Amino acid sequence: MGARAVARNARRPRGVNTAVQTAAQVAQSGGQATAIQLAVILAIASLAPAIVLTCTCFARFAIVFSFLRNGLATQAAPPSQVLVGLALFMTLFVMAPVIAQVNDKAVQPYLAGDIGEKQAFEAAAPPVRRFLLERTRAADLRLFYEVSSAPRPANADDVPMRIAIPAFVVSELRTAFEIGLVLLLPFLVIDLITATVLTSLGMIMLPPVIVSLPIKLLVFVAVDGWHLVVESLLRGVM
Repeated sequence: MGARAVARNARRPRGVNTAVQTAAQVAQSGGQATAIQLAVILAIASLAPAIVLTCTCFARFAIVFSFLRNGLATQAAPPSQVLVGLALFMTLFVMAPVIAQVNDKAVQPYLAGDIGEKQAFEAAAPPVRRFLLERTRAADLRLFYEVSSAPRPANADDVPMRIAIPAFVVSELRTAFEIGLVLLLPFLVIDLITATVLTSLGMIMLPPVIVSLPIKLLVFVAVDGWHLVVESLLRGVM
């Protein structure tokens, strides 16, 4: 076996042997630390969907877009993939300052080896907590404090994430449904007027949605609806 290894090394180019030796030295010296960092990164990556859904405004954007499509009655237009993609990139746009703070205070120091895993999570929590609490209703926070019987915090920095996150999600759902209601009312009025006109004309066999759909699309395009909806969503969270 030793002769075969020597023969294989002899057949390798000199640069390849050097690279193999360097990799072996790195693995021996810092392999354990690298493995721990890799495990932490993989754990965070596996939790990324849950983090996006519960710690960002993605849920608000996606729900509002769903209400909008239902109000227009366009069935699968725009496709769900388009709406989810738009909601995701709007979320990244809104979360960019928070992501930058987390990167500067937690990610980069951790990758540089200046802090450990616990210190990294503690450094990443304040920017995220601040973002959540600024968009959370006091009533929702009070609800989770009353249910959990947890002591009231002296300031915002003392609010634990286990309370801040669900309270934020409840507030986001309420806000999304409020916006959805405002979006649906004009479309409902158009549907009612269309149905009334068709009934008065005796055209009861004609589905009102066939007539109301072009009218709703015309009104929506005329007022630049996508611009207004996206602008109101962004201004509501920034």
